[in-house]
Amino acid sequence: MATKPRRVHTAGYLIWHLSTKWRVAVDRALKQFGLTHADYLALASLHEFSRSGAKPSQRELAEFAGLEVMYVSKLVRPLEQSGLLRRADHPADPRAFQLELTAQGADLVGQAAAVMRELFDELLLPIGGRSGKRHAALLRTIDALLDEADAFNRAKGKQAPDASRRSR
Repeated sequence: MATKPRRVHTAGYLIWHLSTKWRVAVDRALKQFGLTHADYLALASLHEFSRSGAKPSQRELAEFAGLEVMYVSKLVRPLEQSGLLRRADHPADPRAFQLELTAQGADLVGQAAAVMRELFDELLLPIGGRSGKRHAALLRTIDALLDEADAFNRAKGKQAPDASRRSR
């Protein structure tokens, strides 16, 4: 029987593995709401827009959430059919849709967000939780890496979705 190799200690390997393990935990936690991680990301991002009264286009939502526009388009249809959001013609662009969270969607996002806070409180315990200094340092580090990745991709001619500079 082969010996299991030790974890590779490179940033890319560790970030990939952490993100996939967290995604499994998030999907499991959101299952009770009938949502996937991507559904929640789209709805929670739309909730952020709605706090200021904004009704973003699918492209604006995709850029904010860090998702591809076509993927958001595919996510939005079943969320609309479930009564969680509304799509309407965009007043400034006849080719675009404007998105709005429904009351049912806002309620579901609120419930799911509470579960996400609890989940991340637990997942972040090893570094002191969401309010610890190590968490704040981690956020600064990840933000710097995301900024650098954006700059790298722009320089190489391919820009990744923006995720609109996560709440700084």
